[in-house]
Amino acid sequence: MKQKTVTGLKMAVGGLAVLIGGPALTWYVMPSEEELFKRYNPDLQRRALSERPARLQAHADFMHKLSEYSKSDKPIWTVAAEEQAREKAEIEAGRKRAMEEKESMRMDLLEEQRRLGGRA
Repeated sequence: MKQKTVTGLKMAVGGLAVLIGGPALTWYVMPSEEELFKRYNPDLQRRALSERPARLQAHADFMHKLSEYSKSDKPIWTVAAEEQAREKAEIEAGRKRAMEEKESMRMDLLEEQRRLGGRA
């Protein structure tokens, strides 16, 4: 009975060492964002600072979309796929409209050339 108790205590101490020591070691070894930033060369630092507002805005937009997607009863990935399909359809419709306008302008120019060519 005593041997089982000692073994159990050893297991508990070992488990606690792994459960507490592992994350503590990771926290101790991992550099902070400021330390990483200081290690960048000056060109990368300037670029990171100049692109930061765009990245923050993209992240805010992403989080806003996620909150909108989560309001639906459907799974988020289904709503996201539907949104992507809708955006793709809008882009395709815009391209089609642009092509139709271009063709209309081309036909108008041809008609104008025919009229002017007939007068000369």
